[in-house]
Amino acid sequence: MKKIFKFALCAACFTTMVACNNNGGSSEVVSDKEAALKRAMTPYVENTVIATYRSMADEGLVLLEKVKEINTAVNEGKDYTQTMEEAGAAWRAMRKYWEQSEAFLYGPAAAHNIDPHIDTWPLDFTAMSSLLKNLDQMKDIEADGVAYVKNNLGPSLQGFHAAEYMLFESVEQGGRAVGTGKPHATNLSKAESAYLLGVVTDLVQQAILIEDSWAGEVSAAKEAIITEDDESMSYGENYGEYMVNAGQAGSLYKSYQHATEEIIDGCVNIADEVAGLKMGNPYLSSTDKERDYIESPYSCTSTRDFADNIRSIQHSYEGSQAGDYSISNYIYSQDPKVDAEVRKAIEAIQNFESTAQNNPQVKAAMEAVEKVGELLAEDVKAIIVK
Repeated sequence: MKKIFKFALCAACFTTMVACNNNGGSSEVVSDKEAALKRAMTPYVENTVIATYRSMADEGLVLLEKVKEINTAVNEGKDYTQTMEEAGAAWRAMRKYWEQSEAFLYGPAAAHNIDPHIDTWPLDFTAMSSLLKNLDQMKDIEADGVAYVKNNLGPSLQGFHAAEYMLFESVEQGGRAVGTGKPHATNLSKAESAYLLGVVTDLVQQAILIEDSWAGEVSAAKEAIITEDDESMSYGENYGEYMVNAGQAGSLYKSYQHATEEIIDGCVNIADEVAGLKMGNPYLSSTDKERDYIESPYSCTSTRDFADNIRSIQHSYEGSQAGDYSISNYIYSQDPKVDAEVRKAIEAIQNFESTAQNNPQVKAAMEAVEKVGELLAEDVKAIIVK
């Protein structure tokens, strides 16, 4: 975190300075818009992005410890009923922060394919069933663990949803796996337990790498998890500095406007995905395949996923903590009506209970999400770029 505060100080100085030419005269003054958007950038990076990813990785450490306990219990023939329940709770806690990050899936999540690596959905039940029944492959997994999972399995058998399938109960109905949201039965084989441990270890490593890539550093405990054969897996990046340092040498962003456009685009992308796919597919479904196109069916948390995605948009636009200067503040200063419409549209998206067909609550929520996306893509973006 020291790096970002240091960086923010430099950026703050920059925005209040008048650049001098060789004759001692002024050549450039930072615009009021750039100064305002710069003011919003540090709270966004510190309190929204890094705080969310840090919390996700923290919960991942808890999940990893619980899965290690399960693995030990399986190998020693001991009961792990309570631990399985606790692991499921840890998965849900980690998952919440991931869903609250989906408005900022640009940066390392996209550049290093971390998003598809840990969150490909829906789970390929056919592939999962085939894997668990393949004795030779499961034997290799039992022998090689996380290395096998990372190097030999694709995204459909990795990440959040592979772990979800192993941690929560499901029943097979007509060739489909239907989740119950209850803890998985304590009947894992040694190979299945090794697979679960490999999936969760890889998942937590990816979560730590995102935190590291935004903050530029992580705790010693997290560094140990992303270190293999005495070599860190870190990408050596600091996206937080790139944003806070917009317009300066070494940044990926030519201006604070450019960085803010990236933030708005991230919000629009997740709004489109929530309305069109996460809610739209099952709600508008006409086949079993479409009805099964839900994100977290085994833990039964798909509707909470939607709500957390909207919180991700809200935090990105309005700020995560009281008193944070945000993009909303700047939009309000330019056009209070547009800001009020965006806030009202976000507020209109209430919690809902299902994605069942003909559910008027779902239809209203979908329309509200679409409205948020349209306002951000058109009205807010127009103010940012003018």
